[in-house]
Amino acid sequence: MSSALRRLLPAGPDLDLTAADADAHLLEAYSPAPGLRLNLVAGIGGAASDGSGLSDGLSDPVDRRILGLLRTLADVVLVGARSVRSEGYRMPRTAALAVLTASGDLDGHRLTRAEPGRLLVLTTATGADSARRQLPDAEVVVLPGEDGRVPLERALAALRERGFAHVLCEGGPALAGALLERDLVDELCLTTSPMAGGAALPVLGTSAPPRSMRLNGLLSDERSALYARWRRAR
Repeated sequence: MSSALRRLLPAGPDLDLTAADADAHLLEAYSPAPGLRLNLVAGIGGAASDGSGLSDGLSDPVDRRILGLLRTLADVVLVGARSVRSEGYRMPRTAALAVLTASGDLDGHRLTRAEPGRLLVLTTATGADSARRQLPDAEVVVLPGEDGRVPLERALAALRERGFAHVLCEGGPALAGALLERDLVDELCLTTSPMAGGAALPVLGTSAPPRSMRLNGLLSDERSALYARWRRAR
């Protein structure tokens, strides 16, 4: 792991990642306001994976450390079912986990037993039975689907009704793009890996009109990876 992070914006002293108080400084840098925070990693050209179909090849120890800290700041982690199936998701240590799926197809998931209220599946009436069968420990929240999709505004409202004020979405690209398309993202935390090329799938799977965002923070490490915080411009 790189031993230091350079503070590019706002300017400040380098952050020594080996220091005892390093995590405290990182938490301060990423401290959220209530709302939806989207966390993604991409290559220089915006690719969502290194060609393997997974994001692991673009991530690094610093990115994974930041991800772990972001999870400690979240009440719930929101993720699409495809990511659960392909990325080998497990229950977060601190936050709850909410899985979004219209079909209820979670075949191949690696989620183990969860305490009551810590695992939710947000789905439609079509997917409810399958979700209950595959994740018997989960609270299955049935939402009125539109065109076979889970309505994102209603899904976020269901999380808020359960007391989840700080939502951390970890994708995948289709879910990330849909949230941006509906202007539901309050903050985007984007790690840019110093890797060109990769898979053709863009990290933000959307063709929606551009959304204006403001750069709130920018860090860089010895590998030239960038760690940016973008806030929605209101």
